[in-house]
Amino acid sequence: MTTTPLVRALRGALPWLQLYQGKTFLVKLGGEAVDENLTDLIDQVALLHCLGIKVVLVHGGGAQINRTSQALGLKVQKVDGRRVTDSDTLEVAAMVLNGSVRTRLLAAFRKAGVKAVGVSGVDGGLIQAERRAPVTDTAGNAVDYGMVGDVTDVNVDILKTLLDQGYLPVVSPVCADEMGNVLNVNADVVAARIAGALKVEKLLLITGAPGLLADASDPESLVVFTDLDGLDELQTAGAFKDGMLPKVACLRDALNGGVQRVHVVSHKAPDTLLQEVFTNEGSGTLVVAKLPSTEGIS
Repeated sequence: MTTTPLVRALRGALPWLQLYQGKTFLVKLGGEAVDENLTDLIDQVALLHCLGIKVVLVHGGGAQINRTSQALGLKVQKVDGRRVTDSDTLEVAAMVLNGSVRTRLLAAFRKAGVKAVGVSGVDGGLIQAERRAPVTDTAGNAVDYGMVGDVTDVNVDILKTLLDQGYLPVVSPVCADEMGNVLNVNADVVAARIAGALKVEKLLLITGAPGLLADASDPESLVVFTDLDGLDELQTAGAFKDGMLPKVACLRDALNGGVQRVHVVSHKAPDTLLQEVFTNEGSGTLVVAKLPSTEGIS
């Protein structure tokens, strides 16, 4: 009897299943992924969950916030890839992230048969944040990002409780300071800080690009494997622009916070998440703190 491709794939995945069962992964989805390939992505995350991997999903919603803001006649302003948030934009962000985007994700998980629970950075004191002070952008201009928060502390007790009970937490990046003032925090930052606090096995960033590119204009310039020093070299060479800048900062934050492996994969091709996790070849970029030394190897 001939072995089917499905059986061969399952046998090939066995070592990875044995390695990762019971471990925790954090998956971060952006708003573009929610719009374009939600069913495929949720099915892949659901499979990880059903295989015994504990999964936390952190989501953004930049595309949806932009559309809603424009529909309401509000100006969309970003500096160095980060949103400037006035009081009206904050209302839109909370409505979109804790409302429409979260509901779509939870409904998709219900369809996939996964018990998912939505929380925000405010719930259970998960994320402690403070309003960002004015900063200087890359052009040397002073920028006040408004009601944007920087993470000061993370308390993952609520996530651990949900994971231990078999739930899949779906986290929005709406946070608050100690006085209860609501703040908009970059979802990549929230993902990195939660990943570090949970000591996850993997942080998986789902983006529109194939992974990290040495040349942002050339999708064939994929960087398959690099480390923090390599990120510095790529950034110095101008490889990262616009929305990729906060993602690269997230990579650094996560790795410096104790996460062992960060993966950047695309949502545009089918099954990229599973290929990255369960094959040697992967599908995107793997980033570690320090590449293995090749000293003495000829």
